[in-house]
Amino acid sequence: MLTQRQLFLQHNAQTTLEPLLLEFVKASGMYLYDTEGNKHMDLIAGIGVSNVGHCHPAVVNAVKEQAEKYMHIMVYGEFVQSPQVDFAKALADVLPASLNCTYFVNSGAEAVEGAMKLAKRYTHRSEIIACTNSYHGSTQGALSLMGNEEFKQAYRPLLPQIKFINYNVMADLSQITTHTAAVFIETIQGEAGIRIADQAYFEALRKRCTETGTLLVLDEIQCGFGRTGKMFGFEHFNIVPDILLLAKGIGGGMPIGAFISSNEIMMSLASNPILGHITTFGGHPVSCAAGLATLSTIVNENMVEGVTEKGSLFKKLLKHTAIKEVRGIGLMIAIEFGSFELNKKIIDACIADGLISDWFLHCSNSMRVAPPLIITEAEIEEACRIILKNINELAG
Repeated sequence: MLTQRQLFLQHNAQTTLEPLLLEFVKASGMYLYDTEGNKHMDLIAGIGVSNVGHCHPAVVNAVKEQAEKYMHIMVYGEFVQSPQVDFAKALADVLPASLNCTYFVNSGAEAVEGAMKLAKRYTHRSEIIACTNSYHGSTQGALSLMGNEEFKQAYRPLLPQIKFINYNVMADLSQITTHTAAVFIETIQGEAGIRIADQAYFEALRKRCTETGTLLVLDEIQCGFGRTGKMFGFEHFNIVPDILLLAKGIGGGMPIGAFISSNEIMMSLASNPILGHITTFGGHPVSCAAGLATLSTIVNENMVEGVTEKGSLFKKLLKHTAIKEVRGIGLMIAIEFGSFELNKKIIDACIADGLISDWFLHCSNSMRVAPPLIITEAEIEEACRIILKNINELAG
Protein backbone atom coordinates (compact mmCIF):
# COMPACT_ATOMS: atom_id res chain seq x y z
CA MET A 1 0.00 0.00 0.00
CA LEU A 2 1.28 3.44 -0.90
CA THR A 3 2.10 5.86 1.90
CA GLN A 4 0.49 9.29 2.22
CA ARG A 5 3.72 10.88 0.99
CA GLN A 6 3.71 8.67 -2.11
CA LEU A 7 0.05 9.42 -2.77
CA PHE A 8 0.75 13.13 -2.28
CA LEU A 9 3.44 13.05 -4.95
CA GLN A 10 1.26 11.01 -7.30
CA HIS A 11 -2.07 12.81 -7.00
CA ASN A 12 -1.50 16.31 -5.61
CA ALA A 13 -0.25 19.05 -7.93
CA GLN A 14 3.29 20.03 -7.02
CA THR A 15 4.66 23.57 -6.78
CA THR A 16 8.36 22.60 -6.62
CA LEU A 17 10.45 19.59 -7.58
CA GLU A 18 11.58 19.17 -3.96
CA PRO A 19 8.65 19.60 -1.54
CA LEU A 20 9.45 19.34 2.17
CA LEU A 21 7.18 16.28 2.51
CA LEU A 22 6.55 16.91 6.21
CA GLU A 23 3.35 15.18 7.33
CA PHE A 24 1.41 16.63 10.24
CA VAL A 25 -1.62 15.23 12.01
CA LYS A 26 -2.32 17.96 14.57
CA ALA A 27 -1.68 21.64 15.22
CA SER A 28 -2.16 23.59 18.44
CA GLY A 29 -0.95 27.00 19.54
CA MET A 30 2.68 27.41 18.48
CA TYR A 31 3.20 23.79 17.46
CA LEU A 32 2.67 21.24 14.69
CA TYR A 33 2.73 17.50 15.46
CA ASP A 34 3.93 14.93 12.92
CA THR A 35 2.91 11.32 12.37
CA GLU A 36 5.57 10.12 14.83
CA GLY A 37 4.32 12.43 17.55
CA ASN A 38 7.22 14.87 17.26
CA LYS A 39 6.53 18.52 18.09
CA HIS A 40 7.64 21.29 15.70
CA MET A 41 7.61 24.99 16.60
CA ASP A 42 5.97 26.98 13.80
CA LEU A 43 8.09 30.09 13.32
CA ILE A 44 6.17 31.28 10.24
CA ALA A 45 2.51 30.77 11.26
CA GLY A 46 1.64 29.01 8.01
CA ILE A 47 3.09 32.06 6.17
CA GLY A 48 1.44 34.74 8.26
CA VAL A 49 -1.90 33.00 8.73
CA SER A 50 -2.12 31.68 12.29
CA ASN A 51 -1.64 34.99 14.13
CA VAL A 52 -3.71 33.77 17.09
CA GLY A 53 -2.01 30.36 17.04
CA HIS A 54 -3.16 27.11 15.52
CA CYS A 55 -6.67 25.94 16.41
CA HIS A 56 -7.38 28.69 18.90
CA PRO A 57 -10.39 27.45 20.95
CA ALA A 58 -12.44 30.58 20.20
CA VAL A 59 -11.95 30.12 16.45
CA VAL A 60 -12.64 26.37 16.58
CA ASN A 61 -15.84 26.96 18.56
CA ALA A 62 -17.01 29.65 16.15
CA VAL A 63 -16.43 27.30 13.20
CA LYS A 64 -18.34 24.48 14.88
CA GLU A 65 -21.26 26.68 15.89
CA GLN A 66 -21.65 28.27 12.45
CA ALA A 67 -21.26 24.96 10.59
CA GLU A 68 -24.19 23.59 12.59
CA LYS A 69 -26.38 26.59 11.62
CA TYR A 70 -25.63 26.88 7.91
CA MET A 71 -22.74 26.88 5.50
CA HIS A 72 -23.01 28.07 1.88
CA ILE A 73 -26.53 29.20 1.04
CA MET A 74 -26.09 31.80 -1.76
CA VAL A 75 -23.48 33.62 -3.80
CA TYR A 76 -22.01 36.67 -2.08
CA GLY A 77 -24.12 39.79 -1.76
CA GLU A 78 -27.69 38.56 -2.17
CA PHE A 79 -28.74 37.23 1.24
CA VAL A 80 -28.23 38.94 4.59
CA GLN A 81 -25.92 36.55 6.42
CA SER A 82 -25.14 37.46 10.02
CA PRO A 83 -21.53 36.14 10.02
CA GLN A 84 -20.70 38.48 7.13
CA VAL A 85 -22.52 41.44 8.64
CA ASP A 86 -21.05 40.98 12.10
CA PHE A 87 -17.48 40.60 10.84
CA ALA A 88 -17.78 43.59 8.49
CA LYS A 89 -19.14 45.73 11.34
CA ALA A 90 -16.35 44.59 13.67
CA LEU A 91 -13.74 45.51 11.05
CA ALA A 92 -15.31 48.95 10.59
CA ASP A 93 -15.15 49.46 14.35
CA VAL A 94 -11.35 49.04 14.44
CA LEU A 95 -10.61 50.90 11.19
CA PRO A 96 -10.70 54.63 10.30
CA ALA A 97 -14.17 55.95 9.46
CA SER A 98 -13.49 56.05 5.71
CA LEU A 99 -12.83 52.28 5.64
CA ASN A 100 -16.36 51.25 6.49
CA CYS A 101 -17.41 48.89 3.69
CA THR A 102 -15.99 45.38 3.20
CA TYR A 103 -16.17 43.01 0.26
CA PHE A 104 -15.26 39.48 1.44
CA VAL A 105 -13.46 37.07 -0.88
CA ASN A 106 -11.58 33.79 -0.46
CA SER A 107 -7.91 34.82 -0.48
CA GLY A 108 -5.41 37.63 -0.70
CA ALA A 109 -4.99 37.29 -4.44
CA GLU A 110 -8.75 37.59 -4.89
CA ALA A 111 -8.75 40.72 -2.75
CA VAL A 112 -6.12 42.18 -5.08
CA GLU A 113 -8.14 41.25 -8.15
CA GLY A 114 -11.30 42.81 -6.74
CA ALA A 115 -9.47 45.98 -5.73
CA MET A 116 -7.96 46.35 -9.21
CA LYS A 117 -11.44 46.23 -10.73
CA LEU A 118 -12.80 48.62 -8.10
CA ALA A 119 -10.05 51.17 -8.73
CA LYS A 120 -10.59 51.10 -12.50
CA ARG A 121 -14.36 51.30 -12.15
CA TYR A 122 -14.34 54.18 -9.68
CA THR A 123 -11.67 56.34 -11.35
CA HIS A 124 -12.48 55.47 -14.99
CA ARG A 125 -8.73 55.09 -15.49
CA SER A 126 -6.72 52.05 -16.52
CA GLU A 127 -3.11 52.61 -15.44
CA ILE A 128 -1.99 50.90 -12.24
CA ILE A 129 1.33 51.41 -10.46
CA ALA A 130 3.05 48.84 -8.22
CA CYS A 131 6.53 48.53 -6.73
CA THR A 132 9.63 46.61 -7.69
CA ASN A 133 10.07 43.45 -5.63
CA SER A 134 6.40 43.54 -4.70
CA TYR A 135 4.26 40.47 -4.16
CA HIS A 136 0.47 40.58 -4.38
CA GLY A 137 -0.49 37.03 -5.34
CA SER A 138 -0.25 34.57 -8.23
CA THR A 139 -3.47 34.97 -10.22
CA GLN A 140 -3.18 36.75 -13.58
CA GLY A 141 -4.05 40.24 -12.36
CA ALA A 142 -2.11 39.97 -9.11
CA LEU A 143 0.85 38.47 -10.97
CA SER A 144 0.81 41.49 -13.27
CA LEU A 145 1.58 43.60 -10.19
CA MET A 146 4.47 41.41 -9.07
CA GLY A 147 7.70 43.35 -9.19
CA ASN A 148 9.97 40.42 -10.04
CA GLU A 149 10.26 39.37 -13.67
CA GLU A 150 11.71 35.95 -12.83
CA PHE A 151 8.40 34.70 -11.46
CA LYS A 152 6.16 36.16 -14.17
CA GLN A 153 8.06 35.89 -17.47
CA ALA A 154 6.73 32.39 -18.19
CA TYR A 155 3.12 33.62 -18.02
CA ARG A 156 3.14 36.62 -20.31
CA PRO A 157 1.24 38.34 -21.78
CA LEU A 158 -0.16 39.76 -18.54
CA LEU A 159 -2.25 42.89 -17.96
CA PRO A 160 -1.21 46.00 -19.89
CA GLN A 161 -0.72 49.50 -18.46
CA ILE A 162 1.09 48.37 -15.33
CA LYS A 163 4.01 50.59 -14.26
CA PHE A 164 6.57 50.02 -11.52
CA ILE A 165 8.23 52.42 -9.13
CA ASN A 166 10.86 51.78 -6.50
CA TYR A 167 9.65 51.30 -2.94
CA ASN A 168 10.67 54.13 -0.58
CA VAL A 169 12.14 56.27 -3.38
CA MET A 170 10.65 59.77 -3.25
CA ALA A 171 11.67 60.77 -6.77
CA ASP A 172 9.58 57.97 -8.30
CA LEU A 173 6.33 59.40 -6.90
CA SER A 174 6.25 61.86 -9.81
CA GLN A 175 5.27 58.91 -12.02
CA ILE A 176 1.85 58.95 -10.34
CA THR A 177 -0.33 61.15 -12.56
CA THR A 178 -3.95 61.91 -13.39
CA HIS A 179 -3.84 58.84 -15.66
CA THR A 180 -3.18 56.53 -12.70
CA ALA A 181 -6.16 54.63 -11.33
CA ALA A 182 -4.37 53.27 -8.27
CA VAL A 183 -1.07 52.64 -6.59
CA PHE A 184 -0.85 49.16 -5.09
CA ILE A 185 1.80 48.98 -2.40
CA GLU A 186 2.60 46.69 0.51
CA THR A 187 2.69 48.73 3.69
CA ILE A 188 5.60 46.50 4.71
CA GLN A 189 7.21 44.70 1.78
CA GLY A 190 7.03 41.00 2.63
CA GLU A 191 8.57 38.80 -0.04
CA ALA A 192 11.25 41.44 -0.66
CA GLY A 193 12.66 40.37 2.70
CA ILE A 194 10.80 42.71 5.10
CA ARG A 195 11.48 46.21 3.80
CA ILE A 196 10.07 49.19 5.69
CA ALA A 197 9.61 52.61 4.12
CA ASP A 198 10.05 55.95 5.88
CA GLN A 199 7.05 57.76 7.28
CA ALA A 200 7.91 60.79 5.12
CA TYR A 201 7.70 58.56 2.05
CA PHE A 202 4.23 57.28 2.92
CA GLU A 203 3.01 60.78 3.73
CA ALA A 204 4.31 62.01 0.37
CA LEU A 205 2.73 59.02 -1.39
CA ARG A 206 -0.62 59.75 0.25
CA LYS A 207 -0.36 63.42 -0.74
CA ARG A 208 0.56 62.61 -4.35
CA CYS A 209 -2.34 60.17 -4.71
CA THR A 210 -4.78 62.73 -3.31
CA GLU A 211 -3.48 65.46 -5.64
CA THR A 212 -3.85 63.27 -8.75
CA GLY A 213 -7.15 61.60 -7.82
CA THR A 214 -5.36 58.25 -7.61
CA LEU A 215 -6.57 55.61 -5.18
CA LEU A 216 -3.99 54.45 -2.65
CA VAL A 217 -4.32 50.69 -2.13
CA LEU A 218 -2.39 49.28 0.83
CA ASP A 219 -1.74 45.55 0.76
CA GLU A 220 -1.71 44.35 4.38
CA ILE A 221 -2.31 40.70 3.54
CA GLN A 222 0.88 39.77 5.41
CA CYS A 223 1.33 42.66 7.83
CA GLY A 224 -2.23 43.18 9.09
CA PHE A 225 -3.99 41.99 12.25
CA GLY A 226 -1.30 42.77 14.79
CA ARG A 227 1.84 41.40 13.16
CA THR A 228 3.74 44.71 13.19
CA GLY A 229 2.89 45.68 16.76
CA LYS A 230 -0.19 47.63 15.71
CA MET A 231 -3.49 46.23 14.49
CA PHE A 232 -2.77 47.56 10.99
CA GLY A 233 0.57 48.44 9.45
CA PHE A 234 -0.53 51.84 8.14
CA GLU A 235 -1.01 53.01 11.73
CA HIS A 236 2.79 53.35 11.95
CA PHE A 237 2.85 55.95 9.17
CA ASN A 238 0.11 58.48 9.90
CA ILE A 239 -1.82 57.72 6.70
CA VAL A 240 -5.10 56.08 5.68
CA PRO A 241 -5.51 54.21 2.36
CA ASP A 242 -8.47 54.48 0.01
CA ILE A 243 -8.60 50.68 -0.22
CA LEU A 244 -7.19 48.20 2.28
CA LEU A 245 -6.38 44.58 1.41
CA LEU A 246 -6.52 41.87 4.08
CA ALA A 247 -6.29 38.07 4.14
CA LYS A 248 -4.00 35.44 5.71
CA GLY A 249 -4.17 36.22 9.44
CA ILE A 250 -7.74 37.52 9.49
CA GLY A 251 -9.39 34.06 9.40
CA GLY A 252 -7.56 32.32 12.23
CA GLY A 253 -6.69 29.49 9.82
CA MET A 254 -9.82 29.57 7.66
CA PRO A 255 -9.66 30.82 4.04
CA ILE A 256 -10.85 34.42 3.73
CA GLY A 257 -9.72 37.71 2.21
CA ALA A 258 -11.19 41.18 1.99
CA PHE A 259 -10.88 44.48 0.19
CA ILE A 260 -12.19 47.39 2.23
CA SER A 261 -13.02 50.93 1.19
CA SER A 262 -15.63 53.63 1.71
CA ASN A 263 -19.27 52.99 0.97
CA GLU A 264 -19.11 55.57 -1.82
CA ILE A 265 -16.20 53.93 -3.64
CA MET A 266 -17.50 50.38 -3.14
CA MET A 267 -20.93 51.24 -4.54
CA SER A 268 -19.36 51.76 -7.96
CA LEU A 269 -19.40 47.96 -8.36
CA ALA A 270 -23.18 47.82 -7.86
CA SER A 271 -24.33 49.45 -11.10
CA ASN A 272 -23.47 50.14 -14.75
CA PRO A 273 -23.19 47.15 -14.90
CA ILE A 274 -24.69 45.47 -11.89
CA LEU A 275 -22.71 42.60 -10.35
CA GLY A 276 -19.44 44.43 -10.94
CA HIS A 277 -17.66 41.79 -8.90
CA ILE A 278 -18.97 38.30 -8.18
CA THR A 279 -17.78 35.47 -5.94
CA THR A 280 -19.59 32.26 -5.07
CA PHE A 281 -17.76 31.36 -1.87
CA GLY A 282 -16.45 34.78 -0.85
CA GLY A 283 -17.63 35.68 2.63
CA HIS A 284 -18.33 32.05 3.43
CA PRO A 285 -20.30 32.10 6.69
CA VAL A 286 -17.96 29.67 8.45
CA SER A 287 -14.90 31.68 7.43
CA CYS A 288 -16.55 34.94 8.49
CA ALA A 289 -17.47 33.43 11.86
CA ALA A 290 -13.82 32.39 12.24
CA GLY A 291 -12.73 35.88 11.22
CA LEU A 292 -14.91 37.57 13.81
CA ALA A 293 -13.63 35.18 16.48
CA THR A 294 -10.05 35.92 15.40
CA LEU A 295 -10.51 39.69 15.59
CA SER A 296 -12.32 39.45 18.93
CA THR A 297 -9.57 37.21 20.31
CA ILE A 298 -6.81 39.61 19.25
CA VAL A 299 -8.66 42.51 20.89
CA ASN A 300 -9.92 40.74 24.02
CA GLU A 301 -6.62 38.99 24.77
CA ASN A 302 -4.54 42.10 23.98
CA MET A 303 -2.41 40.10 21.57
CA VAL A 304 -0.98 43.16 19.86
CA GLU A 305 0.45 44.35 23.16
CA GLY A 306 3.93 42.91 23.51
CA VAL A 307 4.49 42.17 19.81
CA THR A 308 7.04 44.98 19.50
CA GLU A 309 8.94 43.72 22.54
CA LYS A 310 8.91 40.16 21.22
CA GLY A 311 10.35 41.34 17.92
CA SER A 312 13.04 43.25 19.79
CA LEU A 313 13.97 40.11 21.73
CA PHE A 314 14.52 38.21 18.46
CA LYS A 315 16.78 41.01 17.23
CA LYS A 316 18.68 41.10 20.53
CA LEU A 317 19.36 37.36 20.54
CA LEU A 318 20.10 36.81 16.86
CA LYS A 319 23.74 37.92 16.86
CA HIS A 320 26.33 36.07 14.78
CA THR A 321 29.10 36.97 12.36
CA ALA A 322 27.33 34.96 9.63
CA ILE A 323 24.18 37.08 10.00
CA LYS A 324 24.47 40.08 7.69
CA GLU A 325 21.37 41.86 8.98
CA VAL A 326 18.21 41.30 11.01
CA ARG A 327 15.40 43.45 9.61
CA GLY A 328 11.86 43.73 10.78
CA ILE A 329 8.99 45.32 12.60
CA GLY A 330 7.14 43.49 15.35
CA LEU A 331 6.93 39.79 14.53
CA MET A 332 7.69 40.26 10.84
CA ILE A 333 11.43 39.65 10.61
CA ALA A 334 14.09 38.66 8.07
CA ILE A 335 17.48 37.17 8.99
CA GLU A 336 19.88 37.81 6.11
CA PHE A 337 22.81 35.54 5.26
CA GLY A 338 25.48 35.76 2.59
CA SER A 339 23.80 33.39 0.15
CA PHE A 340 20.69 31.36 -0.57
CA GLU A 341 22.72 28.17 -0.27
CA LEU A 342 23.74 28.92 3.32
CA ASN A 343 20.26 30.14 4.21
CA LYS A 344 18.65 26.98 2.83
CA LYS A 345 21.07 24.72 4.71
CA ILE A 346 20.30 26.52 7.97
CA ILE A 347 16.55 26.40 7.35
CA ASP A 348 16.68 22.66 6.58
CA ALA A 349 18.76 21.99 9.70
CA CYS A 350 16.33 23.99 11.83
CA ILE A 351 13.42 21.99 10.43
CA ALA A 352 15.27 18.78 11.35
CA ASP A 353 15.58 20.21 14.86
CA GLY A 354 11.85 20.88 15.09
CA LEU A 355 11.76 24.55 14.07
CA ILE A 356 9.78 25.47 10.95
CA SER A 357 10.99 28.40 8.85
CA ASP A 358 11.50 29.27 5.18
CA TRP A 359 12.91 31.92 2.82
CA PHE A 360 11.46 34.87 0.93
CA LEU A 361 10.40 34.79 -2.70
CA HIS A 362 12.34 37.91 -3.75
CA CYS A 363 15.06 37.67 -1.10
CA SER A 364 16.16 34.06 -1.01
CA ASN A 365 19.21 34.66 1.18
CA SER A 366 17.00 35.67 4.12
CA MET A 367 15.19 33.46 6.65
CA ARG A 368 11.58 34.28 7.53
CA VAL A 369 10.55 34.79 11.15
CA ALA A 370 6.81 35.44 11.54
CA PRO A 371 5.46 33.26 14.37
CA PRO A 372 2.00 33.35 15.90
CA LEU A 373 1.58 36.44 18.06
CA ILE A 374 1.16 34.19 21.10
CA ILE A 375 4.83 33.13 21.11
CA THR A 376 6.33 33.45 24.59
CA GLU A 377 9.70 34.84 25.65
CA ALA A 378 10.86 31.31 26.50
CA GLU A 379 9.82 30.08 23.04
CA ILE A 380 11.66 32.97 21.38
CA GLU A 381 14.78 32.06 23.33
CA GLU A 382 14.45 28.41 22.30
CA ALA A 383 13.87 29.34 18.64
CA CYS A 384 16.96 31.55 18.64
CA ARG A 385 18.99 28.84 20.35
CA ILE A 386 18.14 26.39 17.55
CA ILE A 387 18.86 28.95 14.82
CA LEU A 388 22.21 29.96 16.32
CA LYS A 389 23.19 26.32 16.94
CA ASN A 390 22.71 25.53 13.26
CA ILE A 391 24.45 28.70 12.13
CA ASN A 392 27.44 27.70 14.24
CA GLU A 393 27.47 24.21 12.77
CA LEU A 394 27.02 25.28 9.16
CA ALA A 395 28.71 28.68 8.97
CA GLY A 396 31.37 28.35 11.67
